[in-house]
Amino acid sequence: MKLIGKLDSPYVRRVAISLTLMDIPFEHLSLSVFRDKAAFADINPMLKAPTVVTQDGTVLMDSTLILDHLGHGLPSEKRLMPEDQSERTGALYILGLALAAADKSVQLVYETKLRPIESQYAPWVERVTAQARIAFAELEKSYAVLEGKWLLGTLSQADITTAIAWTFAQNEISDVIRAPEYPALVRLAAQAEELPAFRKWQPE
Repeated sequence: MKLIGKLDSPYVRRVAISLTLMDIPFEHLSLSVFRDKAAFADINPMLKAPTVVTQDGTVLMDSTLILDHLGHGLPSEKRLMPEDQSERTGALYILGLALAAADKSVQLVYETKLRPIESQYAPWVERVTAQARIAFAELEKSYAVLEGKWLLGTLSQADITTAIAWTFAQNEISDVIRAPEYPALVRLAAQAEELPAFRKWQPE
């Protein structure tokens, strides 16, 4: 199985870390949808990262769909989402916020760092900035009450994705999402980034 994409994408990094934690072997091909466009298109003409090529040659995309497929059928001790319905609902709530935080952070990078300044649309930047801040603020409130603990007591996909989204935001838009305003997320990310799976798959 192959994972294609650069680790500077929070979604590629999310898949790499999650597969490592689930003990699912894979090969990582560090291809950019921009700089390696032709090579990436040979694998997935949609040019969407992450892309996973399964052992039977099926091409999958979207980190959530990839992880849902690869986590299906694993023994409970290897899964990163709880089976209990109440715990699962809580984890999905946090996961939704974390994915929104990552999505809006990525949008801000594209809009403010890749688009020429004369082409940027200020109302859109303001909207996306507000959405990113709201998502991180809600995550901060949720993790503040945990006092440095994982959401469910043990590491789950909610914690993983929240930490990855935070690290991405701090690497790319720390002037917008300011660390002193989110002490609980700083603690969470620091705790997660010390794990071997996180240390192995660092942003490029």
